[in-house]
Amino acid sequence: MSEKEQNNPEKGMDQLRSKINEVDEKLVLLLGERRNLSKEVIKAKDLDNLPVRDMKRESELLNRIIDAGKTQGLDTHYVTKVFHEVIEDSVRLQQNFLLNKSNKPLEERSSIRIAIQGIEGAYSFLAANKFFAHSDEELEFVSKHRFEEVVRAVEKGEADYAMLPIENTTSGGINEVYDLLLHTTLSIIGEEIFHVKHCLVGTEEISLNKITKVYAHYQAAAQCSKFLDSLPNCKVEFFADTAMSVQKIKEVGDSHFAAISSEEAANLFDVPILKKNIANQTENFTRFLVVSRNPVKVDERIKSKTSLVLATEHSPGSLVRALMSFQTYGLNMTKLESRPILGNPFEEMFYLDFEGNVEDENVLMMLDELKRHTRFFKILGTYPEQELVSAKPAIKKYTPEELKISKENIASKDEKDSPTGVKKTKAKSYKLASRDFKPEDTIIKVKDIVIGGDTFVVMAGPCSVESENQIFSCAQEVKNNGAHILRGGCFKPRTSPYSFQGLGNEGLKMMSEAGKSFDLPIITEILSIDQIQDVVKYSDMLQIGARNMQNFSLLKEVGKTHKPILLKRGMMSSISELLNAAEHIMSQGNQQVILCERGIRTFETATRNTLDLSAVLVIKELSHLPVIVDPSHAVGFRDKVIPLAKAAKVVGAHGVMVEFHPEPEKALSDGEQSLYFYQFEEMMKELNSI
Repeated sequence: MSEKEQNNPEKGMDQLRSKINEVDEKLVLLLGERRNLSKEVIKAKDLDNLPVRDMKRESELLNRIIDAGKTQGLDTHYVTKVFHEVIEDSVRLQQNFLLNKSNKPLEERSSIRIAIQGIEGAYSFLAANKFFAHSDEELEFVSKHRFEEVVRAVEKGEADYAMLPIENTTSGGINEVYDLLLHTTLSIIGEEIFHVKHCLVGTEEISLNKITKVYAHYQAAAQCSKFLDSLPNCKVEFFADTAMSVQKIKEVGDSHFAAISSEEAANLFDVPILKKNIANQTENFTRFLVVSRNPVKVDERIKSKTSLVLATEHSPGSLVRALMSFQTYGLNMTKLESRPILGNPFEEMFYLDFEGNVEDENVLMMLDELKRHTRFFKILGTYPEQELVSAKPAIKKYTPEELKISKENIASKDEKDSPTGVKKTKAKSYKLASRDFKPEDTIIKVKDIVIGGDTFVVMAGPCSVESENQIFSCAQEVKNNGAHILRGGCFKPRTSPYSFQGLGNEGLKMMSEAGKSFDLPIITEILSIDQIQDVVKYSDMLQIGARNMQNFSLLKEVGKTHKPILLKRGMMSSISELLNAAEHIMSQGNQQVILCERGIRTFETATRNTLDLSAVLVIKELSHLPVIVDPSHAVGFRDKVIPLAKAAKVVGAHGVMVEFHPEPEKALSDGEQSLYFYQFEEMMKELNSI
């Protein structure tokens, strides 16, 4: 900045903003250019009948973009997020091209009419705008008060499409809509999954304690029940729609009245937002169905979903026989919802979604088989699946020269010179955990991360969460290097009562935010029963540490939760005792147990513990549960972690859990076994090369 600009900082800022505006305009032009190229690509693909997506190419492209981003100082997570948005836009555009080609409208039209429950600003309105974003036609909205009126509007030709919410991740299925689908002649032609971010809005800024009434749609109220319970002396009045709730408080003009709505609705009616993100769960999504008078034909190159409704005989095994049709033909059922049959007490109608296209011969054969086991059967529609699988960076193969690490590079600053037959028994006391009970491997899914089978996952992070800056920098390191799950201790079981005991719930919330920011599942340890509720709320996986492996009351309580459990082997426990500990968890209903070998105490004192890598082989013979290795706690010295992590992969472990820290020498716990960031990067390179 020139001396003149320094003397006039406002003018200097104006010039900087002007330059930013120029860059933003260039970005928009480039995005438009890329979209036009995507249109040409799908035309070329269509001529040669090529698939819409080439995941291998997308992964290789992502690698190149990440490498290019690094030269510009851009972190991997940021680049990946932008790439996924661009690719999703391209895929939707290409799918839209194929759909329009297969389903030409009977007459040319300049606009399409969409019936919604509510008014402009309602979530149905927002979801419709997102779904029809690639449409060249103008959108016209037909507002109705009730879902039945929305459906009737399309049936009568008053609207071309209806937008119907069918289920929410917090409050569950919307029964009224399910019942309407049974009796309507309309067909499902699409779906949209919309991230619902509820806000509390008022007519003016006011303390939450002074609010006396909240207007809300009954579904929104259910999704924000915990927040509403926290408002003293406040009544909830159900209203037809979230946007209408805002309209109501604006009309009434009482500052003590508030409404639950979207941020967009608040902006539309020009009212202040009193509090954002008030839903019980921040990951609050609503799935909408798009229906029309005519079904659509979906090109078989588009990944599709089919919805149907059926009823079986009211006799033992009738539903099972019907559902076995999906297994027989290898089709994945993604949804099963039951609704009572009116007039037939205690008999159910079943709504199903499965991955498949009714144009596919295999699907047609499955449907014929299904009809043999049902007394009522109706296809609700085949449509493109909205959730797209995001491309992941391809595993990079490194040359021997790239993998060559000098002694100075890998050796830790404080390292010192140090010296460097199980009989298979039949499972008896650990029935549920044994191969005798379940011969095939258990596969556990944590968000989009798969643990078990042929996968190898890396869980990494600091021993203890010490600060927001520390855990966020660790999360970025995990993401940038292609690891999968962020680990960190919030409640620490320390040998000395004077050692750092962790930040508790404060650290848990920091870690949860770091995981969300970098799209990483998180895992943290539970020490006692009273911590379960909070940890289940914020963490994607629960860890039972070595000291608690035989804390049976704790094991039974976590066995009642629905989150995957990582169970560490006790310091002086046998493999049989580890499997019996897993049985305590599984006997309570939770079958998602991952076993962890973290070293056992022997007469050898050269390392912190003795890593029993043979346990991986033995456990895989005796049990179907995934098994990972924790080399950090096993060896206790950072310079030995990488070789043991590599060895764990070679012997067939399903993953490793390692500790690293921005400044291990300043770590509040287990700094001597924590890798430096550069060492973690080297470890990931070497693991990827195996």
